[in-house]
Amino acid sequence: MSAGDVLIVGSGAAGLTAALNLADRFRVTVLAKGALNEGSTAWAQGGIAAVLEPGDTFDNHVEDTMVAGAGLNDRDVVEMVVERAPAAIHRLQELGVPFAEEGGALHLTREGGHSHRRIVHVADATGWAVQEALQRAAEAHPNITLVPDQVAIDLATSRHEQRYSGAGNVWGVYAIDRQSGRVALHTARATVLATGGAGRTYLFSTAPRGATGDGIAMAWRAGARVANMEFMQFHPTCLYHLEVKNFLITEAVRGEGGRLINPVTGRRFMPYYDERLELAPRDVVARAIDAEIKRYGLDYVHLDISHMPADFIRGHFPNIYDKLLGLGIDMTVAPIPVVPAQHYTCGGIMVDQDGRTDLPGLYAAGECTESGLHGANRLASNSLLECFVFGEAAARHIAANWDALPAVPSIRPWDESRVTDSDEEVVIKQNWTEIRRFMWNYVGIVRTTKRLERAKHRIDLLRSEIEDYYGHFRVTPDLIELRNLLQTADLIVRSALHRKESRGLHYTLDYPQLVDPPVDTVLVP
Repeated sequence: MSAGDVLIVGSGAAGLTAALNLADRFRVTVLAKGALNEGSTAWAQGGIAAVLEPGDTFDNHVEDTMVAGAGLNDRDVVEMVVERAPAAIHRLQELGVPFAEEGGALHLTREGGHSHRRIVHVADATGWAVQEALQRAAEAHPNITLVPDQVAIDLATSRHEQRYSGAGNVWGVYAIDRQSGRVALHTARATVLATGGAGRTYLFSTAPRGATGDGIAMAWRAGARVANMEFMQFHPTCLYHLEVKNFLITEAVRGEGGRLINPVTGRRFMPYYDERLELAPRDVVARAIDAEIKRYGLDYVHLDISHMPADFIRGHFPNIYDKLLGLGIDMTVAPIPVVPAQHYTCGGIMVDQDGRTDLPGLYAAGECTESGLHGANRLASNSLLECFVFGEAAARHIAANWDALPAVPSIRPWDESRVTDSDEEVVIKQNWTEIRRFMWNYVGIVRTTKRLERAKHRIDLLRSEIEDYYGHFRVTPDLIELRNLLQTADLIVRSALHRKESRGLHYTLDYPQLVDPPVDTVLVP
């Protein structure tokens, strides 16, 4: 058992930002599910949105975010995040993130949905540079303990106290140590969930393997509300390749002139769908590609930027260029085969502007939350930004209210007395594949009530099977993830069935119209 002042679950942008903001006063423990840099942050190619260009204004950024979010954003939250963006960029520069510059100023790129150039970036590997800088600072800080290979199972709450209580306080987490296979209890007066999204509930996803909705599922089981889980963002352009499953082709390729072409007709097809062409918001572009694929029976469409000068392409997209060249595709002369893939979880654990959840002692930040920033669809490059702003906001609130946080009572250790080792790992693999396949087919880019009901039926069947398995066998990282995947899939499907309209990322053929006024889908445990 380890005890610190504050426990942070997740070592990406949100978790490390919170840790660095707390560490001067408190002892902070950061748990990572695998290696410290295996989360989504390190994978982010795009960049970070902030108003930095002359002529651009906070109001413009707020408006772009609200338009993308299809009216479901909380304007106060959007204003808060947008106004704190330039300071967040400045702090990252101080930590040594080498943002691209041009003529002595930051080079800004433009992405779909933005009215101005306002994306700071490190070529096409921003996330990697951000992760490295944050991790370097965290490793150097004497008050931060980074613990890799800890797979969180459940939150330790008042129900786990030696003297049982229904108060709903969160006192840390139980986590399995991948190296020893033992379950450890990590306690703290304040716990921050920064566990990322739930992309791996889908067959095709740009998310890293660990994105199994753990924080969302754990918070839900502990009694926190979850909102807007039907809004799963699909990135329009993921590389279609049989060996390489989830390589993303950044939005910026379209921002800098890339065109979408139907490989059968050879024609550019976005003019038939939207006057903003390739720079329409992601949900519009993803649905257009989905429609072309279905109409023509294609496996993929082409993304072509080969009409631009070769030096320009290599200069802007060095990592993508190298990666594709290694796969036999030269993007300076040939088109890139792409398909849509799940990309971002817009819904999640409900939090306020201080990152507080419904449960005393529990905070959350980043992709695992529903903060009111994204609404029904996330604007490009607002995701890393949310991590910095809410990681800091949660840290600030914990520090300001430290004296009001009660000391940790004695918590019962994990009980393994009634379980045995699993004899059939194949059951886990089978169920995992099944969930991802029916979620892709029935709860994907285009939905119908009938498809959603089919998915719900499958979930109900699997639930009893997985619960039975979980009750009888010793926990393993795979079993924990499977349990969380099913829980997350259930929350997504329940939310999607609840929304009787098409808004933002939730597009259903049965309810094509918008309902006024827009309302969040809030699920209460």
